[in-house]
Amino acid sequence: MTLVRLVLDAALAAPSGAVGLAVPVADRITTYPIAAEAMSAGRVGSSVAALIALAGVVIGGSALVRARTGAARRGMVALAAGAVGLALGGLVVVTSDSGIGTGNGRGGGYVALVLGLVAVVVGGLVLGRTRRGG
Repeated sequence: MTLVRLVLDAALAAPSGAVGLAVPVADRITTYPIAAEAMSAGRVGSSVAALIALAGVVIGGSALVRARTGAARRGMVALAAGAVGLALGGLVVVTSDSGIGTGNGRGGGYVALVLGLVAVVVGGLVLGRTRRGG
């Protein structure tokens, strides 16, 4: 049962008020796994790490593209966010006991490692540019 099929069944049964259509939909809803139950600690940790590292990439990229006042501060923020993303992503990868696709967050940990590395490099470029430029 796909999620699309479940949504279509519910959409067809709800407006018509058809009891016969609503009963199979209710059975499918109770047997369908809830997404909140599927969020393990590894998934949450890798998601947080990836989001922090992504914020570092965005902040550093905006400081690299537009040279305005405060670019050095934004470069430091990008560098720090990248380091935090690297540390949290590495922690998730090291503590994961299974492979990618098992729900332990290893794939997200690798994404956080890559984004963290990009944020550190971009933050370093911003800091190098601001120190060299004046």
